[in-house]
Amino acid sequence: MDVVADVVGGERWPELIGLLRRGGRYTVAGAVAGPIVELDLRTLYLADLTFSGVAVTPPGLFGDLVGAIERGEIVPNVAATYPLEGVREAQTAFANTRHVGKIVLDLQLPP
Repeated sequence: MDVVADVVGGERWPELIGLLRRGGRYTVAGAVAGPIVELDLRTLYLADLTFSGVAVTPPGLFGDLVGAIERGEIVPNVAATYPLEGVREAQTAFANTRHVGKIVLDLQLPP
């Protein structure tokens, strides 16, 4: 991989780093599975990797992202969708961390 963007972290973090090609880039914007990870510094410098963190997005980025999704240029990975009444089940599924992709709450109100 050229780039890994991660919001999970945790004990599987080394697997993501192992996917990067020489000169690859890793960016993190969250730590859902845990903020503490282990890194052998040789992995970083011998593969010439670049690591960065993202906490604040530049103005307009979110709008650009939504536009790309609406045009079908980016397709979000959705693991499951729950009606608003199913928020408890959605939270349980999220906490179990056995899903890949986003857990979505459908906020559509009945007509």
